[in-house]
Formats: sequence, C-alpha cells, structure tokens
Amino acid sequence: MGTTDGWSAKRSEQTPRWRTLLSRSRQRGDDTATLSPPPQQDYPSSEVVPPPRQPLAWGAAEPSPGRDLSRHPALKELRRDLGRPRVIAFVNPKGGVHKTTATVLTAAALGSARGKGVIAWDDNELRGTLGLRAGTARHARTIRHLVNDLAQVEAAGTQLAEIADDYLRHSADGSFDVLAGDEDPKLAGKLDPETVLRVLDILTRTHDIICIDTGNNVESENWRTVVSNADQLVVTSVPREDAAFTADWMLDLLVSDGYVDLVANAVTLLSCPTPRPGTLLDDLTAHFKSRTRDVAVVPYDPTLEPGSAIKYSQLRDTTQDAWLNAAATIIRSF
Repeated sequence: MGTTDGWSAKRSEQTPRWRTLLSRSRQRGDDTATLSPPPQQDYPSSEVVPPPRQPLAWGAAEPSPGRDLSRHPALKELRRDLGRPRVIAFVNPKGGVHKTTATVLTAAALGSARGKGVIAWDDNELRGTLGLRAGTARHARTIRHLVNDLAQVEAAGTQLAEIADDYLRHSADGSFDVLAGDEDPKLAGKLDPETVLRVLDILTRTHDIICIDTGNNVESENWRTVVSNADQLVVTSVPREDAAFTADWMLDLLVSDGYVDLVANAVTLLSCPTPRPGTLLDDLTAHFKSRTRDVAVVPYDPTLEPGSAIKYSQLRDTTQDAWLNAAATIIRSF
C-alpha cells in the first residue's frame, strides 16, 4: 500500500508553479482570478409567491428496478428532511474527471431513495453532455429556452412546478429531473450572475436537491456564482496525478479567496475508470481526507465505460451501493 508522502511530495514540488501563475495574474490586475461571492439576491422572483413546499411523502417511490433498498443502511440518511432546498456543486476545472458521471449518479442515488425532488443541472457552458447521457428525449428544450422564457416562468405563481417541468427532461427511470445544457456557445454570455441566481431560485422552489455539473473555467462568472451559492462542494477526480493536482490547485484557489469553510466541508469523490486503480488511489484518499470533510470512493463499472447513456439501474449492485453510500456522505452535513 502506498503512503501519502510520495504524492504529497510531488504536490509540494508543483505548488509553487501554480501559486506563481496565480500571483502573476493578480499582479497584472486580473481580478477574474478572485472568487468574490456575488451580492445577495434582492429582486423578486415573481409577483406571486407560491405557497411553501410540502414535505416529501416517503415510501411512495420505487427504488431502481429489480432491487429492494428498504433495508439499505444508507436509506435513512438519504431520505431525511434536509430542512430546506440544498444546492450541491460538482467541481474540478479539469475535464475527464467524471464530473458529469458523478452528478448523474449522485442525483440517481438520491432520487431512487427519496422518490422525487431531485434535479441535475448541466451548467457546463460549452457542450455539456449531461442532458444526452441522463435525460429522456421527451423534448429538445435546454437551459437556453428556460433563460429566454425566465420572466414567464417566474410569473407562473402556484403553477411554477408545472410550467418549469416543460423545460426539464427526466432520467430513464424517472428518479430525478434534468435541466440540459445547450450547444450554443453564445449562451455562456447570457449566464451572468443575476440570470444564474434566477435559475437557481426556480430550481430551489421546485426541487429539494439541486445537483449541478459545473464547467471548467474557474474565472467564469457563472462558475463563481454557483460556487458562492452552493451548500455543498463535491470535488470529483479520478486516481490520476494530473486530475488530483488540478483539484488540489482549485481548493487552494478557493481557500485563498475566502471559501475556507466551504472547502473544509467539501467531499472528495474518487471515481475509478479502470478495474485496478493502483496504490495511487490509497495515496489520494489519504491526502484529500486531510483537505476535505470526507472522501468517497466508487468502483469501476463496465456499464459506464462506453460513455453513453447512464442508467443507474443497470450498474452492478456493488456499484449502486457505492453511489448510495457516496450520496449519503455528501448530504450528511446538512
């Protein structure tokens, strides 16, 4: 078994390089490297405020087909009242680190246990694939259509959930909803802080848990707004040094910009893309346990290897169990 010494030593060799690059950008007066929380939302979402949401009626929903989850040890944690709607942001500026997979399968695990009230939002600004991999093709509407119709949706009042549903897709097993991303690169310019907050306002009024698949640009106003309004960060990575270095650098950046508590409460999710991840997995698990609240490890599953549609019910039982446990770890602090 490996130790943290080797990987931590390599990280310490790399850290000055990252800090030098960040320092240079700030010396140039590039404020976009600073993650300042946006001002509090001070505009009305709509003129008619819908009544408070009723608590979820547990026990009405079916778990993933073919499995009886009624005795699963994580079920009590997954089904408990979270007090208010919660926003979970899945983050790592490096691509290919299973952010989309983690967002989809966390939403699926939560949705399978809770029955309803869970949504996954593909907030990757450039050709996100969550809508294709998780949502049914009941229509072609995306975040672009919702942004274009924001005023009408906000004015829906007591019919907000029904109207908003016209812009959502559903997962294959119906356990969670999906707000799909859009292929139009110009949309990124429309997702300014106010617009992102308005979308979040709608989603938190219609759902209990919002899982957000973020983009790769930590300087984006969209990315910063989501992070600033997240209740929980989930740092996704695979057991590779480049993925872990990027995650570590991102945590350093967040800490330097005042998000100390958010980082300390974050959960690192290590997803294995191969059957044999090697001793580096042990090293990274130990390292990120020293940086974040907890680490969840999910195993390789051949169903996910093609990169096609993600169907939670088709995963191996051991993989489903791992995602249920990971989801319970993520929401434990609420």
